Amino acid sequence: MMLFHLGSVAALFLFSWKALWISLALWWIAGGWGIGMGYHRLLTHRGYKTPKWMEYFLTFCGALALEGGPVFWVATHRIHHRYADKEGDPHTPRDGKWWSHAGWILTGRAMHHETETLKRYVPDLYRSRFHVFISKWHWMPLVVLGLALALAGYLSGGLFMAASLLTWGIFLRTTVGLHCTWLVNSATHLWGSRRSDTHDDSTNNWWVALLTFGEGWHNNHHANPVSARHGLAWYEFDLNWISICVLRVLGLAREVHGARARIPGGHSISS
Repeated sequence: MMLFHLGSVAALFLFSWKALWISLALWWIAGGWGIGMGYHRLLTHRGYKTPKWMEYFLTFCGALALEGGPVFWVATHRIHHRYADKEGDPHTPRDGKWWSHAGWILTGRAMHHETETLKRYVPDLYRSRFHVFISKWHWMPLVVLGLALALAGYLSGGLFMAASLLTWGIFLRTTVGLHCTWLVNSATHLWGSRRSDTHDDSTNNWWVALLTFGEGWHNNHHANPVSARHGLAWYEFDLNWISICVLRVLGLAREVHGARARIPGGHSISS
């Protein structure tokens, strides 16, 4: 974790427009497609269904975020929902703001659930050889991507461009993406508004939603965990939901679960 943060600082001295645009695209692919649409709304909550090849593709994108394999990520998040802001929640701010943001990761607990615990919370993923395999080798896609970026940069602009693409596309982009995901664990259980009276501290936080492509509408999510739509009002921008709708139009998403909620003014909205 320290090396990735140091690499992020180095990226500031190796700026190039090509690296910036590539890192922004990878941020969306890993954080939006991979974590939000893949690990979270598809694998954890089964808010919609896709063909297996699309599920595997989104899972692969999630591995690029360096947040662990799907078995560990999904198990941790399902445990969070079961014990949200109570004893047993792996990252509640009630145990400390820093703890909920990154402390629980840095202690090593996040990646060391017992095998029996994992099997109890993710039996569906344990039946998939692909998900078990990529969970074991979850770091490999990022290594391959880093080598590819370095090679492409060297061939197009020498050592400077190789270093620029590597530090921006891997180190800085991954570090920013990690903190954005961690903000859902910390900030959206501390600051924001609450539409629904859930049995936890979840809130809707607009700036976290912008940083996570829609995952910051967390109170909406805790009120309707299976819903693939998190932003319920017109002003709650949810890029991950828009992307799922595009997949549905293309015939690549089906059985998409929606949500119904009452917003200020007495209007009912649903997906």
